[in-house]
Amino acid sequence: MASLREARLVGRLLKLSFMIPIRPSPSPRPQWVRNSINLPSKRSIRTQPTLKAQEALAEVEEEILPPSDSSNPALSFPCLDAQEAKTAKLSNRSLDSGPEPSYTTGKHFRYHSQEPLLLDWGGVLPEFDIAYETWGVLNTDRSNAILLHTGLSASSHAHSTDLNPKPGWWEKFIGPGRPLDTNKYHVICTNVIGGCYGSTGPSSIDPSDGQRYATRFPILTMQDMVRAQFRLVDGLGIQKLYASVGASMGGMQSLAAGTLFPDRVGKIVSISGCARSHPYSIAMRHTQRQVLMMDPNWNRGFYYDPGRIPPHSGMKLAREIATVTYRSGPEWENRFGRQRADPSKQPALCPDFLIETYLDHAGEKFSLEYDPNSLLYVSKAMDLFDLGSKNAVSTMQRRKENAAKLSGSGAMKDQRDLSCSLTLPDEKYEEQVQSPPLDQKVENNTLGPPQDLVDGLAGLKNHSTLVMGVASDILFPAWQQKEIAETLRSAGNQQVKHVELGEDISLFGHDTFLLDLEHIGGNLGRFLD
Repeated sequence: MASLREARLVGRLLKLSFMIPIRPSPSPRPQWVRNSINLPSKRSIRTQPTLKAQEALAEVEEEILPPSDSSNPALSFPCLDAQEAKTAKLSNRSLDSGPEPSYTTGKHFRYHSQEPLLLDWGGVLPEFDIAYETWGVLNTDRSNAILLHTGLSASSHAHSTDLNPKPGWWEKFIGPGRPLDTNKYHVICTNVIGGCYGSTGPSSIDPSDGQRYATRFPILTMQDMVRAQFRLVDGLGIQKLYASVGASMGGMQSLAAGTLFPDRVGKIVSISGCARSHPYSIAMRHTQRQVLMMDPNWNRGFYYDPGRIPPHSGMKLAREIATVTYRSGPEWENRFGRQRADPSKQPALCPDFLIETYLDHAGEKFSLEYDPNSLLYVSKAMDLFDLGSKNAVSTMQRRKENAAKLSGSGAMKDQRDLSCSLTLPDEKYEEQVQSPPLDQKVENNTLGPPQDLVDGLAGLKNHSTLVMGVASDILFPAWQQKEIAETLRSAGNQQVKHVELGEDISLFGHDTFLLDLEHIGGNLGRFLD
């Protein structure tokens, strides 16, 4: 058994090893770094330890610890060692190398808008790019286009293309005879603004000064993303979409497209989405953002410069939290149970159970695949989502007041004003008086959907709409899709189809929309036909 002295020395030697530069192995740049800045292809190679490392080595060699009186040996922490080793590896290379993202590594189309885009919370993008990909042929009257909206961290690569043969995130759902039948429809998928897979986002260059936006990027909403998408739709010469289709965050955008452009959208499909974000999902995304921003390497969003280390530890933990919300307890019970990775070993404080190793792998895989600032901005836009009429009216008024930003030389004058940022309240949070009190049972609301939401969705009363949910989904619970359907019906829509997949059909939770071709895809295909 290792003594405390030995454990301490091993720890010192591990840290020391990170101080000795090693030749970085060449590997492709992350997609969210690519095409945004030209960095050196490699750093100079040093073959001798630095003076600091030599001094530290001498200290370790000469260090003599008294015999330990501890009753038990110190635990080892290979999970922390791995994170420290990753940090050391990143510090010894410039940011032009790293693992490829899983969503897309190939080419996509780019639409560039030179017209400024006014955002709902007062920010302005003087120009912007939209990355997009298409499948199927646009017919002569341009009436068969379907706009496919993505989830939070997805790229435009929903299906393989000639330019990018890698399988897409909805590969089995798109193609001849598939739910999104490319023999019938022209399918368009974009990367949202705020993202990092080709569309303008925090990692993009601000044309006003040639520097990365970082956290100078303005706060976004789902509606901002949809307005940018419709700039692309305009550029493609499409007057009206055959359908607006989306799942998860895309399900929110699909509804937003209908409310913003009711005359330009035919059918609407919202899968595992909502008409307004609710406290639980807001809380989970807030937790992810807090974990990420507490990583010292986040540096308030300014981590793009050569020599800086991206906040990979914060991203890893944020993704682990998110992954918990994407699947269901029953599925994990069947898949992992209480199995440990190696029952023959002593229990450890690092990943030990199979479910822990699964989350650890999911977080590690994601930590350099997506721009951390994009995660912050896009997830915040999800929190701000509310299709109620009060929010629509206040947004309209705010946009009217900020419209002057798009005129003349004063277009960018107030872009860095506090109105473009979200700040802490002046007073600390105090528990609100509850009705009923917290120790009493809360009864379900049997009065129907809130009138504010009914008024907000009134513009969709003539749209044929498919709403799908999954009973095992804990991130967007099935009652939220039921709320959408009931609200639309209360607003006068008689063309609403609501489908809920019970736990006897799917235990995959929120991720069911990515996995269940038979039930999600089947209902989608029949509805579009």
